[in-house]
Amino acid sequence: MSTKHDEGELHRTAGGWIAEHRGTPVPAFLKLAYVGFCASGFWYLFACWLGETSHPTRAALAAEIDRAFEAPATWWHVTLAVILAGFVAGLLWFTFLAEDAE
Repeated sequence: MSTKHDEGELHRTAGGWIAEHRGTPVPAFLKLAYVGFCASGFWYLFACWLGETSHPTRAALAAEIDRAFEAPATWWHVTLAVILAGFVAGLLWFTFLAEDAE
């Protein structure tokens, strides 16, 4: 049985579990998913700055943890934001701007 693409054009990763043809662009829906994941990461970082104190079931636990450990230091949130921003920048650069590495 012949196929349009021969085995030499396939790029295999994850021990052969993922195979794609070389030069295949990232699909638009996957690009949008990357943007959504990154946006939700930033939203979670800032929305849950002191815990989910407005959540119907976890509010009491989050408030108690905040009292026990005090408010997290701002430097900790800045560190997390910088790490997340670096990841997001790399992911979006790879997704939208990077050419095929091979």
